[in-house]
Amino acid sequence: MSKFYLTTAIAYVNAAPHIGFALELIQADVLARYHRLIGDDSYYLTGTDEHGVKIYEKAKEKGVSTQELVDSNAKIFKSLEGILNLSNDGFVRTSDPAHKEACKKLWTKLQEKGDIYKDTYKGLYCVGCEAYVLKKDLDENGYCPNHKKAPKVLEEENYFFKLSKYSDQIRDAIKSDELLVRPESRKNEMLNIIGDGLHDISFSRPKEQLPWGVDVPGDDSQVMYVWCDALSNYITAIGYESDDEKFNKYWPADTHIIGKDILRFHAGIWIGMLLSAEISLPKAIYVHGFVTSEGQKMSKSLGNVVDPLEYVEKYGVDAVRYYLMREIPTMDDGDFSHDRFISVFNSELANSLGNLVNRVLMMTDRYLGGKVPPVDGGEVQDKVFELIDQYHAAFEKYDLKAACEVVVALTDFANKYIDDTKPWAMAKEENKDLSKVLSNLLEILHVIASFLSPILPEAADKIKESLAGVDFNLEKTWGRLSEGSQIKTGDPLFPRIED
Repeated sequence: MSKFYLTTAIAYVNAAPHIGFALELIQADVLARYHRLIGDDSYYLTGTDEHGVKIYEKAKEKGVSTQELVDSNAKIFKSLEGILNLSNDGFVRTSDPAHKEACKKLWTKLQEKGDIYKDTYKGLYCVGCEAYVLKKDLDENGYCPNHKKAPKVLEEENYFFKLSKYSDQIRDAIKSDELLVRPESRKNEMLNIIGDGLHDISFSRPKEQLPWGVDVPGDDSQVMYVWCDALSNYITAIGYESDDEKFNKYWPADTHIIGKDILRFHAGIWIGMLLSAEISLPKAIYVHGFVTSEGQKMSKSLGNVVDPLEYVEKYGVDAVRYYLMREIPTMDDGDFSHDRFISVFNSELANSLGNLVNRVLMMTDRYLGGKVPPVDGGEVQDKVFELIDQYHAAFEKYDLKAACEVVVALTDFANKYIDDTKPWAMAKEENKDLSKVLSNLLEILHVIASFLSPILPEAADKIKESLAGVDFNLEKTWGRLSEGSQIKTGDPLFPRIED
């Protein structure tokens, strides 16, 4: 059994979950479920980033302890497991004692390598990003492009990490695809960022400025900055310096899934830290874009922020998962439109997929007494096998939108097959080929259910239950359903939305 370890970025707990983070969580979940389905020992990690000035200030504002605030907010993010039907194996919190202890061990490793030193730093600091920024990265007004505010000038004594020492190695790893950065545009962006070389980075802050964080080993006047504290979660959560068996089983990560705004941290700083600590590099970093709303950037002032939890509550989790995987390009920006959401649901889920499932089950029940007929594939089998190959190819390229398109193609093929063969007419004529047609359609339904199981697990399970509970299978096999087994009809899979 091969292993497949994938991670999302960890969410900063100062704000409610947004549709962009839901996209990332679901992308990772689809990938994890797919790898389990093909037999891999898949481990999916997500979690929360719980330190920083903004959280400390928010707790003071609310009149509660910082720990109380992060405990409360972390619960909201952890609840997404059930709300979004996620199958993550781990959930890391950076305020957990075990994580903090492992962070300190990593810091000590970097220090022993001679890669951490103390110096005075003067630079531009964006409070919104909780990060130092370079002048060249600001917009024409001198504002942070993400927060539309001018950064502060800060001067303080910090520990620094010798990122510059690893600049060439990082560049070579990305250029050669030893560290695969996808899409290609993000790889090129990262190579441009490295340019003439990466600079050393501020690695800590004075505790008086950042009172809520992980103490620097041997210097309790300083607190670790986000890099060693947060980025290290990818190894601390699987037993770094505490559970060698688990760590050696899953590391290196097969995939880090992140948003495009944190590419430089993951493909630059994180990689430098791993090189310093002599830890194997992750195999790939897949980068998704931003989700706009009705063609505009989401903004509270515009009132166009999409709350994924509201959509799940109103339309069901599978509807939200489908839209995000089908309509948002996997590694690019995409738009969330309410009208488009309803249109895609009704046309592809209710009309095409839902009606197909209902028609096939009802015809099998009416014409064959609900019994699975003998298997007989032929050209239909060949077409389905071709689409199974395309489905696997989509996942190999990490193109989840393309995987959804294969599901649509198979559904359309099955609906056309019904229209062409007209089983209702065959039944009237007592045509002996009716059994063959319905056998092919039941087999197709099982392949569709298998295709859907990583993407729409609830719908896939309902189809599976209707088909005598036969396990999902992505292999090119025909005769998935046992002759004579009993199928079940039921309620419509996706009732139309009248909105």
